[in-house]
Parts: sequence; C-alpha cells; structure tokens
Amino acid sequence: MTLRWEAFLDTVQERAEYDTSEEAERAARVVLALLGAHLVGQVRADLAACLPEAMALILLNPLEAAEPLDPERFVRATAAWIEGATETTALWDIGAVLSTVADAAGDQLMDRILFQLPPGYDLLFGRPRAGHRP
Repeated sequence: MTLRWEAFLDTVQERAEYDTSEEAERAARVVLALLGAHLVGQVRADLAACLPEAMALILLNPLEAAEPLDPERFVRATAAWIEGATETTALWDIGAVLSTVADAAGDQLMDRILFQLPPGYDLLFGRPRAGHRP
C-alpha cells in the first residue's frame, strides 16, 4: 500500500519534531535523493511503489553516486545538502525520513534494501540488526 503524500510528511514531521511540513519535505527530498543513488534495480522500483508519487520520483531519478557512501559519509552528505544542517541535525533528519520509509517498505523489502547498502544503514533506518552495536 502506498502512503499518501500528507501522511508521509506528517509522519516525518512528527518524528523529527519539525515546526512545519516544509521542513519535513526538504529533509525527505534530500534523504531520498541520496538513498536513490545507492539502490538499484527492482529493489529501488519496489521501494518507490511504497512511497507517495512525488517521493517515488525523487528516489527513481537520483543524483548519480560515484561510489556507495558508508553511513557516516551519508550523514555528512545530507548535512551538506540541507541548509544550516550539522551532522547531528542531519542524523535526526535521516532517522525521521528513513524510519518512515522503513515502515512503508515493510520487513521483507527492508531486508532487500539493507542487503544493497553498506553495513551500518540498518541503524539509519531505525532497524538495528542482531549482533550490530552502534
């Protein structure tokens, strides 16, 4: 089932404790653009099908990643793309967006997503794996 645009942004806004839906949208656009650059093939298409259309388009038309970013570099890249962000606030933004994405995707798709990403992304999605300590 695809999340509605408003429901997706409301969830991100609530989790990040943003004052406005505009802040939630800005964070969601940046995080999904960076995430889309790291996912390929059917996994990216299946995740896009779970997201509101505008967010799906961002995920499906990402910036090109020269190489996969490990979680720390993903946080730094997010901070660089969000005006006024620090690595600490970017981590907060990422957690709000990716936990909402994880809820929309469900466990089976999340397993496939995390398989494509470098180790440590499970924590960014708020889905720590057994045996992985922060």
